[in-house]
Amino acid sequence: MDTIISHSAEETAAFGRSIAAGLRRGDVLALSGDLGAGKTHFVKGIAAGLEGGDIVTSPTFTLIHEYTGGRLPLFHFDFYRLEDESEAIKIGLDEYLDGEGVCAIEWAEKFPALLPGHTRWFRFTHADGEARKIEEIQPPAI
Repeated sequence: MDTIISHSAEETAAFGRSIAAGLRRGDVLALSGDLGAGKTHFVKGIAAGLEGGDIVTSPTFTLIHEYTGGRLPLFHFDFYRLEDESEAIKIGLDEYLDGEGVCAIEWAEKFPALLPGHTRWFRFTHADGEARKIEEIQPPAI
């Protein structure tokens, strides 16, 4: 399991780019952690690493953003505003998970039972000062 300490948004994005190099169709990344801990910057790096030219923003209000210009489509979810699993299902989560691209899901810890067993889990936490700790973790017990 990887753990890094990021000292800037650029370092967090660079870590995302390094993860993107090994991604393939059907991969799912579950991102958990505090507000402002770097989840969206990590996804920006993933999008750049997948060679997408889109500007990545948080899908907090839209729930999902689709970036289809890279070597693989990237589907960026944000479960922060969802109240229950049925809402995630209503936005078509299952279809995206079974689709042709990569899914990156912020606040995934809200509904871990909806995610496939091969999901890679990352936790983002505030560290000293402006630093962020990013660690790949075991999936939560369901």
